[in-house]
Amino acid sequence: MDNEIETELLKHEEEEGDLKQRIWDESKKIWRVALPSVISRVCAFGTIVVTQSFIGHISDLDLAGYALVQTLSVRFVNGILLGMSSATETLCGQAFGAGQNHMLGIYLQRSWLVDFITLTLLLPIFIFGTQMFRFFGEEELIAKSGGHISLWFIPFIYNFVFSLTIQMYLQAQLKNMIIAWLSALQFAIHIPLSMLFVYKLNMGTVGAMIALSMSSWVLVIGEFIYIFGGWCPNTWKGFTFCAFKDMLPMVKLSVSSGIMVCLELWYNAVLVLLAGYMADADIAISAISICLNINVWEFMISLSLLGAACVRVANELGRGNAKAVKFSIKVMLGTSVAIGVFFFVLCLILGKKLAYLFTDDDGVANAVSDLSLLLCFSILLNSISPVLSGVAIGAGMQGPVAIVNFVCFYLIGIPLGALLGYLTTLAVKGIWIGMIGGVLIQTIVLVYMTWRTDWDDQVIKASKRLHRFYLKSNENPEQIHS
Repeated sequence: MDNEIETELLKHEEEEGDLKQRIWDESKKIWRVALPSVISRVCAFGTIVVTQSFIGHISDLDLAGYALVQTLSVRFVNGILLGMSSATETLCGQAFGAGQNHMLGIYLQRSWLVDFITLTLLLPIFIFGTQMFRFFGEEELIAKSGGHISLWFIPFIYNFVFSLTIQMYLQAQLKNMIIAWLSALQFAIHIPLSMLFVYKLNMGTVGAMIALSMSSWVLVIGEFIYIFGGWCPNTWKGFTFCAFKDMLPMVKLSVSSGIMVCLELWYNAVLVLLAGYMADADIAISAISICLNINVWEFMISLSLLGAACVRVANELGRGNAKAVKFSIKVMLGTSVAIGVFFFVLCLILGKKLAYLFTDDDGVANAVSDLSLLLCFSILLNSISPVLSGVAIGAGMQGPVAIVNFVCFYLIGIPLGALLGYLTTLAVKGIWIGMIGGVLIQTIVLVYMTWRTDWDDQVIKASKRLHRFYLKSNENPEQIHS
């Protein structure tokens, strides 16, 4: 009897030790993809937050104008370009996996053309910023300030054409650590540059915007040096006219890839727009923008885990290992929730102190403090839903997730927020509570979808997709090259 108990205890200890090792091994695989992405996203978005901080200490009016442009115009354009750039990730990943290495450089050049033309068509959003904000009913002084700052954002936004697509191109080759180093350099340069232009040269808000543009192009120039300097010899063969061929399929894939991302990124922008119709709009916009930027900064970590989820789920489905998929999902969710809880507690403790990083205005600081609890819950939810989205994308379920996002965000969250904001005394709080409700419902639906998914069936579907892909590659190589 004692021997049986002893055997069971030893077996339990072995299983527990094996589980710890499996979790450790899985975590290493996840962070190999996620860590460089976390560093690059946090640093890149950090330059925008630092610029907001400098402007907030210059002028409360310009802080509101900057918040309006950054949260509405820049996020709108970034959402489109980020979504379209994800098509580059798909195409480059497939080409690299199929051994068609030279195609990565061609796909990259095609994405530059598509994104450059798209951004140029969107330029009126920045050129006619004042008129656009007036149309949306913003206060005259805020609209004028936002229109002025919009013009200074134009040199900055063109870096998206290259930085987003190059990141996808390098990530497909598992060379994204260079992006992390360059992004860290960008952030390190941005702070002294901002101090130089704002304080030493006394250029105020214009100086802060010049520093933002200059530091953003440091990243792009570094990426160009890395690619053109010979560090991607198998995937970059120089500029070619092949990039101009078959542009229509590239455009179609880019547009379809952008829908899901845009729906999520634009959601918070509506919160700022609705806040512009409240009493003391400048304080409301500034406070919400500060909260959202803190939220989005943490969200960069979640987006990186989303990318890791895509890679891990897709890899294991391709290998035919359904059990590994389910285990990886559990580890990723556990990791992301732990990060969310940490930042939840941190924001709860700091509260009002966070506001003074961005402004000297007590009114704005008090408004941020009043919203801090909602900010904490937004951060916690944002640590869960992106990973579930990444799981769905890795399994090829982008369509259902796009529908879920649209219904939860635009048919539930925004109408509920508007009702609570304008028909009760909750005001800005009411808008945000409604928006959180949309995210909560989205998270519940995605949890249910993930739980109900038959991963063995997904393995079969992935196998069929791979089989079709390789048949096409073997039977008609030119189809891959086109």
